[in-house]
Amino acid sequence: MPGPGLHRASIGHETGGAPCAGTRYRIRVRGALGSTLVTAFPELRAEPGGGETLLTGALADQAALYGVLAEIEALGLELIEVRCEDHPARPGPAAPSTPTKEIIR
Repeated sequence: MPGPGLHRASIGHETGGAPCAGTRYRIRVRGALGSTLVTAFPELRAEPGGGETLLTGALADQAALYGVLAEIEALGLELIEVRCEDHPARPGPAAPSTPTKEIIR
């Protein structure tokens, strides 16, 4: 059962189930993270604003993403949103210049 920070989260993939491997992520959590909490996410850049913190950066694979999500939960932070950028191209029409897909909300 998910912890308090993940209670509303669901995962979906626009790429027909293909994970976003080795790509950039935008992860929003509730609250402004202080310098101590930010050190828990060394691979991500933290940008506080509007009562939330946006964590952005490249993660090696899906396991790294789940590691970050587990750390968010362990710290008792409320996860608001996770977005994958630069996901694998799909066959068909050209992708937008800044492809983004929401995988958790």
